[in-house]
Amino acid sequence: MCGMDTETRYTVKQLARIAGVSARTLHYYDEIGLLRPERNPYNGYRQYGRTAVLRLQQILFLRELGLSLDEIRSLLDRPDFDLLQALERHRQALRGRMQRLEKLVHTVEQTIQYLKGNIEMETKQLFEGLSEEKQAEYEQEALRRWGEKARESQQRWKRYTAEEKQRIGEEGEAVYRDLLAAMPLGPASPAAQHAVARWHQHIRYFYEPTPEILLGLANAYNDDPDFNATFVRIHPDLAGFMRQAVQIYVEKLNAAG
Repeated sequence: MCGMDTETRYTVKQLARIAGVSARTLHYYDEIGLLRPERNPYNGYRQYGRTAVLRLQQILFLRELGLSLDEIRSLLDRPDFDLLQALERHRQALRGRMQRLEKLVHTVEQTIQYLKGNIEMETKQLFEGLSEEKQAEYEQEALRRWGEKARESQQRWKRYTAEEKQRIGEEGEAVYRDLLAAMPLGPASPAAQHAVARWHQHIRYFYEPTPEILLGLANAYNDDPDFNATFVRIHPDLAGFMRQAVQIYVEKLNAAG
């Protein structure tokens, strides 16, 4: 197998295929100054060498870890950026994610057996994975999508005591239990809307959510694979039910406002 050397050059199409991204993505990264290709001196076409390939790997790693493109560009362009140190950090973060995913897989398997009537589960077991760490990760993903509120969330969370963090986590679990109980009644039912209102209030522990953020979170619970895995393990239809309930709730908020 041939390795990557300093002389190898890839076209946009070749690199897109190798990296599993679209050519449009590479063109966009070029436009915003995130990943600048060289130009073939004979035909002017874009071409990517070893340095650009390694930089693209970093971009994709950091996107996987939840950073925005602006944050990635600022990080990679720092004079003190060290590629080897960055890879060590990525390895540590990815191992942590693997451990969390393995736990989620186990809980999904247990819940499947529970729904089939093969085993008994305590209610608490359904919510394993909604830990302080996981909750903070969810909030950071939401905040990555909506900008400057990230620092506010981090500052608020750090000010809480261990007892307060535990109480916040327990309140969050209670909200999802109530949403689960409201599913047979429908997303517009008073029980479902009351649960969503409590969820809205719960998010205020981290930041002040706009109606747009509420809808964005509900969409992320359905569309983001990592978010959705947690909801599926509680109940396969919970994320979809919650999106419908949040849409109704936000419509009422907008009408009242």
